[in-house]
Amino acid sequence: EGTLKIQDPFIAGTMFGRVRAMIDDKGQRIQKAPPSTPVLVVGFQDVPHAGDRFIVTTEERYAKELSKFRQEKLKEREALKNSRTTLEELYSKMGESEKILLNVIIKGDVRGTIDAINETVKKMSNQFVEIQIIHSGVGAITETDVNLAMASGAIIIGFNTKPIGKAQSLAEQEKIEIRTYSVIYDMIDDIKKAMEGMLAPKIVETVIGKAEVRKLFTMSKIGSIAGCYMLEGKATRNSFIKVLRGNEIVFTGKIGSLKRFKDDVKEVLAGYECGITIDGFNDIKEGDILQLYIEEKEKQTLDG
Repeated sequence: EGTLKIQDPFIAGTMFGRVRAMIDDKGQRIQKAPPSTPVLVVGFQDVPHAGDRFIVTTEERYAKELSKFRQEKLKEREALKNSRTTLEELYSKMGESEKILLNVIIKGDVRGTIDAINETVKKMSNQFVEIQIIHSGVGAITETDVNLAMASGAIIIGFNTKPIGKAQSLAEQEKIEIRTYSVIYDMIDDIKKAMEGMLAPKIVETVIGKAEVRKLFTMSKIGSIAGCYMLEGKATRNSFIKVLRGNEIVFTGKIGSLKRFKDDVKEVLAGYECGITIDGFNDIKEGDILQLYIEEKEKQTLDG
C-alpha cells in the first residue's frame, strides 16, 4: 500500500535508510513506485533480513530511533537465548551457595506415565537443588510448551513423545533444551547428572611438602625472604602455604616467589635449600615450618 518515492525515509526490521534510487523489474531507474510495483531500493545502511516489513516513516530521525530501539531489543533477546538452561551446560555449571532451582516441563504419551514421572522427579529435590515442575501434560511437545519454557527458563522433557509443528525449530531458534526419552531410567540419570553439575565443587587441600625456615633475608623491594630447607615433598611456584609457629597456624596464603640461589624456579624437592617469599606476609621467623599444599576441586554428588 502507498507510493514509494525518492528520498523517502524508511525502516525494515532493524535497518533504516533513505531511498537514494529505485530500479524497476526492467532495469530502469524510476522516481516513484505505486502499489504492486516490484522495485530494487538503494539506500539501506545495512543488509536487512528476508521477510522484514519495509515501512516508510515521516522523518529519517524517527526511522533511526526505531532502528536503535529494535536493535537493543534484538540484543536483549539474543542475550536471553544465550542464558537458556540446557542439561549439557548444567553438567559443568558451578553452583551457588543458596538453593538452586531447576524448572522442568514434562510431556508424555499417557496420564499414568506422566503422574509417575512427576512423582519421581519431585522426590529428586534435595537441600542443594529444587526441581520445580512448571507444567505437565499428555500429548506432543508444542509451540505453547516452548513459549512457556522461554518465559520460565525451563527445560522440556518428553517421554514417548516428540515436538510437532514448529516447536522444534522455535526451540532451536530460542535455544530451549528439549530432551526425549523412551526409558524412564535414562531420564532420571540425565536429571541427576544435571543436578550434580549444579552443585558447587568441594575444595580439597592436598599437602605436597614441608619446609623449615632457617635464615631470614630482607630486601627493600621484596621484603622478607625465608631461607628454607625442604624437609619433605616439594615446593612449587603455584603452591599455597601455611606458616606454622609451634602448633599454631599464623598465616595462610600463597607463595610469592620461589628461588634457588638467585634464580626463579618452578619447584624445589626435599633435601634442597631455597628462598621463599609469601604474598601479603612479612612476619616470618626462623624456626617456622612452612606447610605447602595445593587446592583441588572435587565434584559433589547428591549423596554428599
